[in-house]
Amino acid sequence: MSHGGTPQEMSARAAGPLTGEAHVPGDKSISHRALILGAMAVGETKITGLLEGEDVLDTAKAMRAFGAEVTRHEDGSWSVHGVGTGGFAEPDQVIDCGNSGTGVRLIMGAMATCPISVTFTGDASLNKRPMARVTDPLALFGTQAVGRSGGRLPMTIVGARDAVPVRYVVPVPSAQVKSAVLLAGLNAPGQTVVIEKEATRDHTERMLAGFGAEISTEVTEEGRVITLTGQPELTPQTITVPRDPSSAAFPVCAALLVPGSDVLVPNIGLNPTRAGLFYTLQEMGADLTFENMREEGGEPVADLRAKYSPDMKGITVPAERAASMIDEYPVLSVVAANATGRTEMLGVKELRVKESDRIEAMATGLLANGVAVEAGEDWWTVEGAGPGSVAGGATVESHLDHRIAMSFLVLSMSAQEPVIVDDAAPIATSFPIFTDLMTALGASFETL
Repeated sequence: MSHGGTPQEMSARAAGPLTGEAHVPGDKSISHRALILGAMAVGETKITGLLEGEDVLDTAKAMRAFGAEVTRHEDGSWSVHGVGTGGFAEPDQVIDCGNSGTGVRLIMGAMATCPISVTFTGDASLNKRPMARVTDPLALFGTQAVGRSGGRLPMTIVGARDAVPVRYVVPVPSAQVKSAVLLAGLNAPGQTVVIEKEATRDHTERMLAGFGAEISTEVTEEGRVITLTGQPELTPQTITVPRDPSSAAFPVCAALLVPGSDVLVPNIGLNPTRAGLFYTLQEMGADLTFENMREEGGEPVADLRAKYSPDMKGITVPAERAASMIDEYPVLSVVAANATGRTEMLGVKELRVKESDRIEAMATGLLANGVAVEAGEDWWTVEGAGPGSVAGGATVESHLDHRIAMSFLVLSMSAQEPVIVDDAAPIATSFPIFTDLMTALGASFETL
């Protein structure tokens, strides 16, 4: 259940073909960053298309607690009057980040080089997730962190009073870790350097440049070297948030699996560090096309058209693609269950430390519904038996994970018998209009 909510059992069916336009919410990753960098700028940043899910709203509350003025206007737009780099005030209360690993880790980075102390907490799922991957590099700036055993929330971060710039090699591909270090580097003197051996989503770098930070990226033998000059005065921006490719994944994949479907998903962000799922689906033989390709706010955007695709084949998804689609593997496994042959997913150990252990959650649920699955520490395979082959009929656990819940509801739309999700309430954290949007396309949901 979502923090403060009650469990909500749900199943789904496709009453007929899924057709029409699916206007998915704004990109969650960009929404978090727009609020945080707006709060660190001097002046008013204006944002349209902000995702208004619980995760992002929790980040908005946190920015208010740090002293920024964050306002939602009647037309749905937002404005943030920032306090400047290093200008965060010490909050009066604990910062509750709900279910959002992205929110808490980015906010920790943003405040890590401010001379304030902040206590963070979250819901039951977030409080189980490891924070050392962020607090360890932040300690290099002079930041201190005290939390529960295993580096878990609740946790108090004591910001560095005399921050020093750092040079940090990211040990495991993680946009959250990279972004936390870069945000901390904003209030450190000199140059902070982050080196990533595998490229991850680059929204933070793009947006930092847009706000006027001096930042450069160079590909060397070491990897992707990102250099940020600290203590800039960030300039407020007008930001249009593209639609979220991770949310688009669900109506797109459902359309591929339900006979007769033809769904258009407009205005989807196609940042190359985020679009791995769509290219993977095309490799599998999906009838998925990009229309009206363009650029908005420094991000590539297109309209996606997905049609029923009964001839998809299993493929091997290479490890180097994992960072560009890490959140989409759960729903990819649902597509793989309806393809013909084995789909092998490599280099995906990051899935084990998301809102849930997503490999374990999906493998267990797929097995219960008659799908052959094998899994290792950083890989898993799904053996598909073709369209309409999934028996269904089982109840699966969402583990307080929005993407697990939505993935099994998509499975239910194409299974022989409905799949019951034990708790669909967490969907509100990232995609609050999911059931309404899918219902408008032709899906039918039943709350049990």
